[in-house]
Amino acid sequence: MTQTTLPESTPAQRRKSSLMRRAWIVTGLLVVFMLVNNADKTVIAFGGVQIQKDLGLSPEQFGVVQSGFYWLFAAGALFFGWLSSRVSIRWLLAGLMLMWVATMIPLLGTVGFGVLLTCRIILGFAEGPAFALSNHAVHSWFPAEKRALAGGVVSAGASVGTLLAAPFLSWMIVTWNWHAAFYVLIGLGLVWTLAWLLMGKGAPDATEQNASAKVLEAVDAPYRLILKTGTVIGITLVTFCSYWSTTLKVAWLPVYLTDGLGYDTLTTGRLVMLPYGLAAVGAIAAGWTSNRLIARGVSRRIARGYLAAGLVASAGVCMAAFTVLSTGVVQIALVSLAFSLNTAAYGVAMSAVADVAPANKRGMVLGGLGAVASISGMIAPLLLGFTVGGAADKVSGYGTGFVISGALMVVGSAIAVFLVDPDRDITLIRKRVGAVGDKVEVTA
Repeated sequence: MTQTTLPESTPAQRRKSSLMRRAWIVTGLLVVFMLVNNADKTVIAFGGVQIQKDLGLSPEQFGVVQSGFYWLFAAGALFFGWLSSRVSIRWLLAGLMLMWVATMIPLLGTVGFGVLLTCRIILGFAEGPAFALSNHAVHSWFPAEKRALAGGVVSAGASVGTLLAAPFLSWMIVTWNWHAAFYVLIGLGLVWTLAWLLMGKGAPDATEQNASAKVLEAVDAPYRLILKTGTVIGITLVTFCSYWSTTLKVAWLPVYLTDGLGYDTLTTGRLVMLPYGLAAVGAIAAGWTSNRLIARGVSRRIARGYLAAGLVASAGVCMAAFTVLSTGVVQIALVSLAFSLNTAAYGVAMSAVADVAPANKRGMVLGGLGAVASISGMIAPLLLGFTVGGAADKVSGYGTGFVISGALMVVGSAIAVFLVDPDRDITLIRKRVGAVGDKVEVTA
């Protein structure tokens, strides 16, 4: 009887396995990072009635507080994106979390309108770059062909944050008060910072990691060249359209379900959770699909561009379609898809940008992309508000606003399909950089 022995793993294989385990641990930490990000930006909405009563705020003042969060959102995305090329992402994310905590500490006690507004403005500035930098961080830990799934998992963290925060923080606010929610978020933020500083260090060398992938990691390409590529322009358009739907989900979906469709408050609270749950599953599924397509030799134009644009366009079609249906299960299914398919596209879209943006420029590029996308967050709620306010009845006003929004998402995504082509732009950047004599250290 012969005994078969398994070959021992080599040191290189053991190192690769260890790095992959750490990469998924880091991904888990970034999911929690996004969870806190979404919980602390929505806690004011959960405790809105209680906050207005305790602080004596008028509805107009409360509206200003909610709006103030976005005043410096784009500026924060640009500033911290620029800073990411000069400061380690490990220290940068830890610093951002501590800034979030600092803006919540004053809210543990009684404050006035001015302090509350100031805290929200600063929080918006510090949270503007959160999504872009968390994707930049996770991209540092994975080779190019595996980034989309990891990015999808991080994107799912944003939806999971709201799913968990809505019932838990609402319960805390009802059981104790709105200050209690901030105690929990501050504690979670401090614990996360310690865990991140301990486990978020030692990202592998990007060039070595992508030795067999056709991506740019060590090319010293100027920003003007990267930003002019069809991929970056197209993905910016896709994320702008996607964020349009995301903003409507946060600002108007609960109101639409109650005011436009006639659901009671309790039912609305349950229905609002459907898009967030689908978005979390969809983000992971889209990332996995993109990775599988690339592994099978499908071009990045299809695996990244077509997939991301297709998801956002499908969300737009669903948004226009639910306005012409009667209240019921089919309509709610389309509402859920309209506000979740777009979110599923984020991780894939960010991976397309990571393919063409070298590691030392990626943070700034992603930050700029987030800043442009956030502009839709200022326009979309206003557009819907004006269509509802100017209509003969609210139902038709909502219908007009959502049809316009859906059409914008479809048209924007269709244009992006013709622009996004990472393989073409990688080749273009290599040729352009080489042509001007810059130092090029690229992998085959």
